Amino acid sequence: MSYPFRFAMCNEAFEKRPLAEQCRVLRAAGYSGIELAPFTLGDDPLALSAAQRRELRDTMIGEGLEFVGLHWLLVVPFPIHVTTPDKTLREKSWRYVSGLVDLCADLAPADAASNGIMVFGSPKQRGPVDGLTAGEAVKNYTEGLAGIAGHAEARGVTILVEALPHSQCNMIHTLDEAVAVVREIGSPAVSTMFDVHNAEDETEPHDRLIERHYADVRHVHVNEMNGGHPGAGNYDFERVFAILEKLAYKGWVSVEAFDFSVGAEAIAQGSMERMLKAAGA
Repeated sequence: MSYPFRFAMCNEAFEKRPLAEQCRVLRAAGYSGIELAPFTLGDDPLALSAAQRRELRDTMIGEGLEFVGLHWLLVVPFPIHVTTPDKTLREKSWRYVSGLVDLCADLAPADAASNGIMVFGSPKQRGPVDGLTAGEAVKNYTEGLAGIAGHAEARGVTILVEALPHSQCNMIHTLDEAVAVVREIGSPAVSTMFDVHNAEDETEPHDRLIERHYADVRHVHVNEMNGGHPGAGNYDFERVFAILEKLAYKGWVSVEAFDFSVGAEAIAQGSMERMLKAAGA
C-alpha cells in the first residue's frame, strides 16, 4: 500500500466484550484506531466519572490504538430528540449532545492534536415528529447544532452532520444537504462525512461526490450497501480509495458494519483484507 490510510473500526460489533479485548482484536487485524458508540459504555454514558473516562482512555492508549471519536450518539433508554417541537425536550436533548462533546474530549489523549469526531446520525432522534415538517426539523437541528458549536470548538471536537437516506430518516438525505447545514452554521467544529451504506439516495458517482465536497468531508465510513462489512458485498471501494489518495485524505477510514452475525473478528479481518486490496496493497 503506497498511501498511508488510517484504518479504524466502530466497536458496536463487539457488543459487551471488554474494551481491552476489543482493542487487541483490532490491533491484531491491522487497525490503528477505534471508534466508540456511547451506548456500549453504559445506559447513560454521561454518568461515567472522570476516573472511568481516564480508564477507558488509558486502555485504548495501552493497547496501542488511537481514539477516533463517537458515533450512534443518541441511542439511550430515555427520551432524547433534537428536533421535536417540544422545546423542553429539545433543549434537554441538546444539553445531552453537549455532554457527549465533553465525553469525546475526555476520551482523547491529553496530547492529541484534536479530540476526535462525533458522527451525528441517530435517525430516530433527529427526524421530524409530532406534525413537524422536514424543513422545520432541519431548522431546529441547525439551530441546536449551532448552539453547541462553540463548546465543541473549545473542546477540540468536530461534530459531523451525517446524510441519511429516505429509508432511515426524513431529513438531510444527501451530502449536498448535509453540507448546506454545515455552511449555514459556519463553525470549524461542524463538518460532514461520507458513509457508503447511507449514500443510497445519491445519484452522482461516489468518488465524484467526495471530490466535490472534499473541503467539508472529515471522516469516511466504509461498509457495503447491504449493511455488511467491506468484502461481504460487491461495492467498488477501489474508486473511493483512489479519490481519497488523489486528494491526500488524512482522516480516518472507519469500518461500520450493521450485520454482526459473522462475529467481530471476522468483520475486522475481512474488512481489512478488502480495504487493503482496494488501496492497492
